[in-house]
Amino acid sequence: MRSPVPERSPAPEERIRAFGPGRVNLIGEHTDYNGGLALPFAISQGVIVDAVAVDDLMIRAHARDLDERFAFAVTQREREHGWRAFVIGMAAELEVLGVDVGGATLEIGGDLPRGAGLSSSAALEVALCLALLALAGIDPDEPGRLELARVCARVENEWVGAQTGLLDQLASLYGEPDAALLIDFATLELQPVPLKLGDWRLVVLDSGQRHEHADGGYNERRAECARACELLGVQTLSEARASAAAQLPEPLARRARHVLSENERVRSAVSALRDGDMPELGALLSSSHASLREDFEVSTPAVEATVARLLEAGAAGARIMGGGFGGCVLGLFAPGAHAPSDALEVRPGAGAHLLAD
Repeated sequence: MRSPVPERSPAPEERIRAFGPGRVNLIGEHTDYNGGLALPFAISQGVIVDAVAVDDLMIRAHARDLDERFAFAVTQREREHGWRAFVIGMAAELEVLGVDVGGATLEIGGDLPRGAGLSSSAALEVALCLALLALAGIDPDEPGRLELARVCARVENEWVGAQTGLLDQLASLYGEPDAALLIDFATLELQPVPLKLGDWRLVVLDSGQRHEHADGGYNERRAECARACELLGVQTLSEARASAAAQLPEPLARRARHVLSENERVRSAVSALRDGDMPELGALLSSSHASLREDFEVSTPAVEATVARLLEAGAAGARIMGGGFGGCVLGLFAPGAHAPSDALEVRPGAGAHLLAD
């Protein structure tokens, strides 16, 4: 039985508020851990962590949306599940980085749904990271945002058990208004790409099916890609030649075909954005979805029904987002076309930052 949450100690320090945005990956899915290309952007919805330093070595955390609380000593390294794993893991990984993490109370809230393909996990990691750094008196930019992205990814990989890449963390940390972020995962080169929608709209529509990367098929897909690399003698699938990849046994050949074709779609999407060719961008979204459904097999009946709703409403293109197996679907709508009333419009926004109290 879990021990009762101890009474909080006096809070002598001012409150820190840290915001970690969710992200929408415009195109480039399952390419990050395969050394490929992706084109995500941060959104205005996200996770907010309100943090106050306390004069003991306990961290007390409250997830408002679940109305759940728990507490642990900062020296604790016991494994937890769900959102608790993120909190314990972040405290532990920052200590490894040399940050003197002290006692704190953490109130976790925001307007980003969990498990919907909008990267609530990375938003939580990033907000926790910035809040705990600020409480320790460290400028969040002092370690460098790339290093913070790696810290957040270690939390998700080693403490939560989801073998995600760096895409979500980089998008959340480096987001810019009116821009997507072209990421080359072979070099970790980051390049802003203007994403000025004008009267066009990008919307996300929830399929209603939740997913958890640590429990779903995401890790299985990563393992399949790793096996394909072994057979091809390459470090990442993005290095593979299409002719060699086609000779792999199934389903590995299809997994590789998706990665290689998705990289090409990212390049085409960047060109379409620079040319202002939004119909072409819509066609690329639909092509990406077909590949994710048929070659990577991460769609579900609920997702397919959601894609159909968007297309029937007049979307120029639509595709599943995130790791798959549920979550939200992204749709692109031309001026005058009406998205379903329960769809959420998304636009590129600022990356993670501290908020004024």
